[in-house]
Amino acid sequence: MPTMNRPTSALLTDHYELTMVASALQSGVAGRRAVFEVFARRLPEGRAYGVVAGIDRLLDAVERFRFDDATVSHLVEAGVVNEGPMTDWLRAYRFSGDITGYGAGELFFPYSPVITVTGTFAECVVLETVVLSVLNHDCAVASAAARMADAAGGRLLIEGGSRRTDPEAAVAAARAGYIGGFDTTSNLEAGRRHGIPTGGTTAHAFVLAHATETAAFEAQRDTLGVDSTYLVDTFDVMEGIRRAVATVGADIGGVRIDSGELLADSRAARVLLDELGATDCRIIVSSDLDEFSVAELEAAGAPIDAYLVGTSLVTGSGHPTASMVYKLVAIADDDEATSELRAVGKLSPGKHTIGGRKDVHRTIDSAGRFTGEVLSVLPIELPDDSMTPQVALMRDGEIVVDLTNPSVARARCAERRSRLSALDRTPWPSHAPAIPTIWEGVEEPLSVPVANGGNR
Repeated sequence: MPTMNRPTSALLTDHYELTMVASALQSGVAGRRAVFEVFARRLPEGRAYGVVAGIDRLLDAVERFRFDDATVSHLVEAGVVNEGPMTDWLRAYRFSGDITGYGAGELFFPYSPVITVTGTFAECVVLETVVLSVLNHDCAVASAAARMADAAGGRLLIEGGSRRTDPEAAVAAARAGYIGGFDTTSNLEAGRRHGIPTGGTTAHAFVLAHATETAAFEAQRDTLGVDSTYLVDTFDVMEGIRRAVATVGADIGGVRIDSGELLADSRAARVLLDELGATDCRIIVSSDLDEFSVAELEAAGAPIDAYLVGTSLVTGSGHPTASMVYKLVAIADDDEATSELRAVGKLSPGKHTIGGRKDVHRTIDSAGRFTGEVLSVLPIELPDDSMTPQVALMRDGEIVVDLTNPSVARARCAERRSRLSALDRTPWPSHAPAIPTIWEGVEEPLSVPVANGGNR
């Protein structure tokens, strides 16, 4: 997609990215071939897997990462850079390297090389912040969504968290949630951009705006039809159901309960609806749901047909970041294109990284389930019963993967989760992570727990 007339993403970054480039130009390492990897050292506590999302936004941001004249002038006036070699480099910047990584909807585990960026040191290092900004948000949402989909056991899932996050983040969250397993979204912009099904009916304000609950139901019936979903908990759930059925008829499409004791209320609602002849009426519940409450309702046999989730989904259900980091793992010692790359890695306690570009494959048992994720630095012979999650995303700075249809990523996520044990597809998995990370021919990273904080 041409970048002309599209806003630059170059300032969606941290100040220190540009000061690093300026210093690298001075030292001479700016033009050396390098490899950076994006990975999470660990999953959030109690999580069996993570889900990749945001690949579309990431590649779009890289493609738009250009320093036009206005942007360079601002950086000079703000004292971030000085006129000279640095501004010449900025004006000429266009990422011309390669990006490989896990496709959207793919699962990831500790140290999975979710993204590998190859190019010159300077052109790669400057992308750190924007890459992590996208992936840490979208992967967190998709991971939460998949856990909720696992907990819901096939029930309809509705995403309704737009009002709980930034407007642009809401669109990204709707797409990430859809990839993770949600069926529809309330966000119309997500529907326009990504073709995700949208839906919605009325809120409590609509009911309260009318003189009576019956009048509100009549207006909704006449406008949205008998098959729409009626909000029945504005005053009293059971009375609301009686009025809704009396107004709409036994063919009423659905009722939504947004408060109270959802287990008891859904059971009572089902009994009452059946008594009133509305045996096909769906029961939709909301009210600060997450994967834990959904799993508990399902385990209790609640007669619920759909779950509407908002805040918990768009905030990653308690883990709003995927804790991914962007690390240099290999670099040449000169500017020669044919020079070998030297593996580099951190030795900091709790933040140990393994140098060298990682190859990855997953082993699979006779039942088709994943048994391990194998990381290696040196080439190894792949078993016949293995799969490789990495795919080409950019070549020579050009996008080489089709990202237009999120349904492909959604299907991939569902297929990959089906390869995990059912015991690990609950909010309380038997194994966390679900499969081990196996290091082939290289020492396993030190695993020293550290407090949450900066990952630099």
